[in-house]
Amino acid sequence: MNILWFTWKDRSHPLAGGAETVAHETARRLVRDGHRVVFIVGGYDGCVPDETVSGGYRVIRLGSRSSVYVRAFRYYRKHLRGWADVVIDESNALPIFAALYVREPVVLLVHHVTGKGWFRQIGFPVNIIGYVLEAVTFLVLSIRTTAVTVSESTKQELVRFGFSPKNVSIIPEGVDCEPVASLADIRKYEHPTLLFVGRICSLKRPIEVVRAFEIAKGEIPDLKLKVVGSLDDGGTNYGKKFLKAIRMSDSASSIEYLGRVSLDDRLLLMQKSHMLLVTSRKEGWGLVVSEANSQGTPAIVYDVPGLRDSTKNGITGVVCKKNSPASMAHEIVSLYRDRERYSRLRENAWHRSSELTFEKTYAAFFKILQSKVR
Repeated sequence: MNILWFTWKDRSHPLAGGAETVAHETARRLVRDGHRVVFIVGGYDGCVPDETVSGGYRVIRLGSRSSVYVRAFRYYRKHLRGWADVVIDESNALPIFAALYVREPVVLLVHHVTGKGWFRQIGFPVNIIGYVLEAVTFLVLSIRTTAVTVSESTKQELVRFGFSPKNVSIIPEGVDCEPVASLADIRKYEHPTLLFVGRICSLKRPIEVVRAFEIAKGEIPDLKLKVVGSLDDGGTNYGKKFLKAIRMSDSASSIEYLGRVSLDDRLLLMQKSHMLLVTSRKEGWGLVVSEANSQGTPAIVYDVPGLRDSTKNGITGVVCKKNSPASMAHEIVSLYRDRERYSRLRENAWHRSSELTFEKTYAAFFKILQSKVR
């Protein structure tokens, strides 16, 4: 098969996250099995415009985050019309709208729906435009496309936007790292350590992690916090507010902001930390939770779409009763003091992570793609 994949960023993008990992792991397996894959994505400063990457698939980078929509349409019409057997239009806040102009069969891939998040992440007037455009786009596409997502939470959101439940398929999420061989071999930090991994932006709400840490530290004096992730203001100055929150904190000396780190360093941090904290407004799944679980670390998360799917409350981790720093701090202290419960959650999370493989993700997604080929 020839597969044409539209999305606004690929794995090399400075703001790449879990969705780009899923795309990469799926695409390289498609190539491995003899299929041809071409991505059309937005560019970034210093990017290579057109290359075949290590996974064996081709990436064409056009324009920027805002101009890729028009550039992708023009490039497709001029160079790739009729080439593909099936087209993937991936929605990351918005799809590339390929489903509106390509004649090939289309699969809409949606990790999460932004919804009211437009008003928290983006400034006026783009937030209003995005909010309306997303709703209208999903309503129109619900009539003519099949949607694929990675969680029951996102499926239900798509149904509320007009999709028929039978036209939304769920594929299992995978983990792009090997689970540690044994929990007994892991050496945690000497002091109890919390970890946040994610972009520093209003969608992820790391300032609330800082607040939860400050409250919990009142009960656990030697508590530490490590924060990993690149600054992504999204035009809201959230990154500056986050850095100021650390600087002004009475516990600033116990907070370490590491910026973006390599995969190996991230996995080591996950192994050595005691708990992962995730305060996102919503996720498609919350791949960082599964990654931390695979390295022997349970997560405490907010009760939002995606995170309530990746974390089985009371079994593999903790879902907060309220989405607030105070509630999260309570769960941190409670779990830290109950060593038997901590060990049980940690082991359950580790075992579950071994079941989340990209081979399963690929097999399910490939079956859907194959069913669309005329």
